[in-house]
Amino acid sequence: MVTVTQHEIDSFQTDGVAIIRGLFADHLETLRAGVARNMAEPGPYASENKKSGETGRFFDDYCNWQRIPEFQDVITQSDAATVAAQLMQSQTVQMFHDHVLVKEPGTSMATPWHTDGPYYFVEGTQTLSFWSPLDPVKDATLRLVAGSHRWEKPVLPTRWVSEESFFPNEDDYMPIPDPEAEGMRILEWEMEPGDAVAFNYHILHGARGNQATARRRAFSLRLLGDDARYVTRPGPTSPPFPGHDMSEGQKLREDWFPMLLPRA
Repeated sequence: MVTVTQHEIDSFQTDGVAIIRGLFADHLETLRAGVARNMAEPGPYASENKKSGETGRFFDDYCNWQRIPEFQDVITQSDAATVAAQLMQSQTVQMFHDHVLVKEPGTSMATPWHTDGPYYFVEGTQTLSFWSPLDPVKDATLRLVAGSHRWEKPVLPTRWVSEESFFPNEDDYMPIPDPEAEGMRILEWEMEPGDAVAFNYHILHGARGNQATARRRAFSLRLLGDDARYVTRPGPTSPPFPGHDMSEGQKLREDWFPMLLPRA
């Protein structure tokens, strides 16, 4: 069992971010096999993120846990849900989706500063993403702005390559800040395989390119707590989940987004 400390709970509640060492350490080979399967058999949302003039390969894909048994095994058998419940201070933990991000050696493209929440059709104070590297990371680690989940307005969602606004209602969002230029408190850690950063969906985060000689594979897991509810957006969301047939304020349907806690 992975033990969660009061300091980690306080960090998540205050900063919106906590690091949990070794969360997936016992599941590394399973996750690596799942990523290999995912890259060999990409899903419908797979993409190759590359701007003109960029080098290397930045692969990402999501919503594959139901067709990739390795991911399903880790989601249901690891301590992730139990840890998430403690960090979110939630009685329940509901599955949202998985996300794989792979930066091959020499990949120059950075993961741009963004928040996940505005892309999703869910809102609530009890939301949590785990980001876990499957390789040692230094410069290509995740970078997060402490406390940004408490900002008054959400950050403008954009398309990573074209940099266009994701939705037409740009005035409802704040422009994407430059955290370094504006002197914001950026949290980042050198991480070992299986460590995990936990963060709220509205935390501003990004990552540098991978200039190392080894690839950087990362597995993300997106989870929901007690107060998370469906919300309509002014266009298709990412992930879109077409045909979901949910309405404003509804708890996400459990046949598509199963409860991980309490366990069945």
